[in-house]
Order: sequence, then C-alpha cells, then structure tokens
Amino acid sequence: MLARAARLSPIIISSRRGPSLAPTARLAARQWRAAGAAASVSTGPRSMEPSEKGIQDPEVLVPKSTPDSSSPGAPPETQESSSTVGLRPGETVVSEGKATILFPSANEVFYNPVQEFNRDLTCAVITEFARDVLAQRGVKVYLPGEKERVLVSLSDDANEADAQSETKNGEEMITATPGEKCERGLRVLEGLAASGLRSVRFALEVPGLRCVTANDFSKKAAALIARNAEYNKVSELLQASCKDASLLMYEMRGKKDGYDVIDLDPYGSPASFLDAAVQAVNEGGLLCITCTDMAVLAGNSGETCYSKYGSVSIKAKYCHEQALRIILHSLDQRANVYQRYIQPLLSVSVDFYIRVFVRVFTGQATVKNSASKQALVYNCVGCGSFHLQRMGRRTSQGKQMKYSAANGPPVGPSCEHCGQRHQLGGPIWAEPLHDQAFVQKVLTAVSGNPSRFGTSKRIEGMLSMVTEELQDVPLYYTVDSLSSTIHCSTPPLLKFRSALLHAGHRVSLSHACKNAIKTDALPAAIWDIMRCWEKTNPVKREKLSETSPAFKILATEPAFEACFTVRDDANPQSRQRHLTRFQENPQAFWGPKARAKAGGGIDNNLQQKQIRNQNKRKNQITDSSPLGNIPCKKFKQGTGTHGDTCSNLHDAEHTTQEKME
Repeated sequence: MLARAARLSPIIISSRRGPSLAPTARLAARQWRAAGAAASVSTGPRSMEPSEKGIQDPEVLVPKSTPDSSSPGAPPETQESSSTVGLRPGETVVSEGKATILFPSANEVFYNPVQEFNRDLTCAVITEFARDVLAQRGVKVYLPGEKERVLVSLSDDANEADAQSETKNGEEMITATPGEKCERGLRVLEGLAASGLRSVRFALEVPGLRCVTANDFSKKAAALIARNAEYNKVSELLQASCKDASLLMYEMRGKKDGYDVIDLDPYGSPASFLDAAVQAVNEGGLLCITCTDMAVLAGNSGETCYSKYGSVSIKAKYCHEQALRIILHSLDQRANVYQRYIQPLLSVSVDFYIRVFVRVFTGQATVKNSASKQALVYNCVGCGSFHLQRMGRRTSQGKQMKYSAANGPPVGPSCEHCGQRHQLGGPIWAEPLHDQAFVQKVLTAVSGNPSRFGTSKRIEGMLSMVTEELQDVPLYYTVDSLSSTIHCSTPPLLKFRSALLHAGHRVSLSHACKNAIKTDALPAAIWDIMRCWEKTNPVKREKLSETSPAFKILATEPAFEACFTVRDDANPQSRQRHLTRFQENPQAFWGPKARAKAGGGIDNNLQQKQIRNQNKRKNQITDSSPLGNIPCKKFKQGTGTHGDTCSNLHDAEHTTQEKME
C-alpha cells in the first residue's frame, strides 16, 4: 500500500555523475562545467565544512541572496533555472514535496524516504494550527488547490459577526500563502534540523509563517542548511542556526517573541530536550515531538524508560499505545514544574516511531488536575488483563474542585481470572490522546486537497481510524493474544466486535495495532466471551496444565451467553472503505537509519552489524576451543583464578614476547 504511494511520491535521489539526474540538475551541472568554476560554486572537497564566504556569524548563518531571485514560494523547477547555486562535484539531489535538498555526497545522505509520512503529517497539522491561531490575529490562511470553506448561518447576528470579521483589532484581514513571509505569522523552530529538509518544506508548503529557524549543533549541517535555503529561494523566511538546541530554547524562556511551533525529531530519545521545549514555546504554542527509542518505551528496558521519562514501561500487547501515553506523561510532568500543562491534539504510533502534537498552556488552577490525569497500570503476566489506578482524585463541589489521594489498588494479590501475579507499570497519561475536533479539521483539509502530499492516502486512512477510536478508553487488547492465552482458534475480528456490541459495550479499533480491540468492557466480560467462543471451538483440555492460565480461565462457566452474529455497526467506516491504514514494508531495511558520525556522514555498516548481532543471546558460544588461541589477560596480570580450567591461552613465552613487541 505505502510502497505504491512511495512510487508515486516525487522523491529523486541521484548523484551528479549518475544517469538519473533530474533535467534541471543536469542543466545546472552542464552550466557548472561550462563556466569552469563559478564564483558561487566551490571546487573543494566533498565535506560539509562551511565556507567563510557564505557565513557571517558562526552561530547564525544567513546565506547571500541574489538580487534577481524569484519569490520564496516558487516551485523548485523555476528556482533551479534562476538560481546561482549550482551542484558541486559529487553532490546528491533529494526532492520531496516542494523542496529540493542538496547533500555533499551520496554516501552521506541521512535521508529515509519512509519518514516522508512524518513530514507530510507535520505540515498538515501545522497548517491547521496556523489557521486557528492566525484567525485571531486577523490573518486568513490560503492554500493553492484547496476548496473555499463556506459557513452558512441563518442567524442575522452571525451574519453581522461575519461582516465584522473582515477587521481584527482595527486591522484589516490579510491573506497568508505558502512561501511568503507573514508579519503576523508564526515563528517556527526545528531544533535538530540536519540537512534542513523539514524546515525548507515548512517554508515552501505551510502558509502564515513569519520565520523558520533551522538549528543544528554541527557546523557542517548548519552550512548545508544555509545552502539549501538559498537553493530553494527561502532565505528570507528560513534562518540557519548553529547552537545547542537546549541552550537555544532556554534563551527564549519568558520572551514575548518566542516560538509558536517547536519541532523536535532526534535520533533516539528526545528526553534531554523536553524541559527546554515546554518552557520555550509560547502560550498555546505547538510542540511536535518524535521518539524512535521504541525498545525503551515498549518495555524492553523499564529502568531506562524511568530514567528518561519518569515512567516504567512493561512488555504487553498494548506497548505502542503505552509508548504514546508515557511521552505525554513526561511532557505534562515537566510542564507542571513551570505551572504549565499540555493539551494533546494528535498522538500517533507509526512504523518504528511515535509522533505527538501537543499545545502548551499556563494555568496554576488547571495544573492541579494533572495528578488525576496520570495512572498506574496493573498488568497480569498470565492472561494479559490490565487495570488502571489513577494517581489522584478530584471531585466537584459546586464551583470549587476538591483534590484528594486516589483509592486503590484495583486488583488483589493475584489475578482473579488466572491466578497469576501482576506487573506494575507507569505512570502513564490516562486522558484522551487526541482532540477529535482538530483531527477532523486536518482530515478534511487533507482529503479535500489530496495532491498536496505524496502520502495523502495514508494520512487519510490513519486519521480516519483516529476519529473512530474510543477516546476515554486507555490501552487495548488484541484478539490473537486472547486466543493464545486459552489455546483456541482466533475468532474473526467482526464476530468478536459484534459479541461486545451485543453485550451492551462500546468497542473500536486502534491505529496503533492491526488486531487491537479498545472497549469499555471489564476483563471479566471479555473472558466470558472467549469462554463462549471456546465452547463452539473446543480445545483439548486434557493437555492443559492445571497451573496454566488457560486451565483456570476455562474452568469457570461464562456469566452470559455471547452472541457472535455479525452486526452492521461492527465494521467501521475506515475498514469498509478499504482506506490505507497499515502499510506494507515499502523496501528492504526501511527502518531507522544509522546514527550520524561526529565528523559528518553516516555509518554504512549498520546492516552488517544487524546481521552480526542477530540472535546473539540465543546462539551463544558453547564451544570454548577457539578461545584457546587468545592470551588470557588475567594470567598476564597474575590475577587469574581459574588455573588449568581457563579456556584462554596461558603461554608464558607468548606473553613475554608480546610485552617485548
């Protein structure tokens, strides 16, 4: 599905000497060769070291703009023909959306085309955020190809209000378009910009921006950002910066002219940047955070997760939604320190990472509610049943709110269904993950202008599932794990959903997992349905151990008779319309790329390292004979305790000769 969309997306990766250069790139290369060595093109090495001519300040880089440059919003085709920035020897061209990015070498391209969905979704979210915020500043957002939104009202008062809306605070309404600087627009920061692809796309595709700051700690990356800004004719709108991202955000604390949008997309964990981000963003501003350390967030290392995010992750089938709720908990907790709180707009688990979009507000009274928004998770290690325990409790007493400690725990010493022990995880965010009204706006905008993004089909499918999710039901079960627990065949998804609906419960799917079931039914009701299913699809109970979860669960008779007749409302609209919800693997090794090296470029041995470390814990060395040729370090130091039973070499002559060399 996504593989087909990726083939349709305008992505070009080629070398200057390669035969697959874009026509405009070939034209630029011919012009460069014909001119010998133009003044704006360096014939130096292929490194990303900044040239002294194009840099005015080691911290803030402003590229030299040409006097006859075209408008910032001009398409790349016209930009390349009129740009004085030509291709240097060995450079690589990457095109995505309306942006065309230069890389110094094909071997140093830190670019993953699968992340195009991330960048497309971010552009769509920031556009709708700008539409809402700038409407209060007297700015109307316009996108080419977008249908005019007409609101019809029969009220005379509403019509008068619409007539008066042409002015805002005594100022006339202005129209903001992509690629043009808007004086009343948003200030955007990309803290970890690398090549600047995301920032260039913001400048070219998102309307209503006053400035975009693309920051990176590497001087090579900052110089490349400045060069790409000039190449795409957005130097007036995009400013390259070479600073520590946390320091840059800390400098903007409490300033009126702060950042309205902060985008953080690090390699791995964003934990070290969160404290600065929640302080630097303006009141009501937008934080866009990406986490790619899914092994930590999904339960492989609960102690590491606690050290980074203040929450213990556990291994469970709902690990992807758990990861979303852990990062939201961490953001809210850090904001609470400064009397601020978060409001999630959209939180998605995609491919090998998670992405959250939250607004940050200030309010001491609202911050008091944060304790009741967090919850601990009791997860049964036997059957997978889980219960949530809120961290705090609030009750309304007229116009006042009373806060108290929560009552608990919600479970006994052992699971009531299978008798196994519980794991304790969290705390996690227990409130809704999304703002349904905002998500609907983004979905309407993307579906109404499908040619805007290369991944529009997948964005539409993903957001459609998000709008169908139960917002007040944290976490989920999976049908295959329920069946695996009692060793029976897996019921069809529609039949299981229908059984829950017939029993009077609410149910939905989840965008985070293909076979997920979100429901307000208690675990007892879920296991009753599975017991009824097992009666029609029996298992060999004589083979079950008396101490197994399956034996204890099936030993109890169901409290009601489940009905598995398929209902019409059991199949959601996103599934009926066959929307692109879960992608197929678009290409080999499409996951996270290697970490960038300190001197520039990336490690090309990632695949060899993955193959070398595959199953290293399962296939451990049992034959110690190869170790006999390796000198024993403890024997040389005289601290060996194994004596003749040591597997390493104890050759005194070899050791003496090695010391002499």
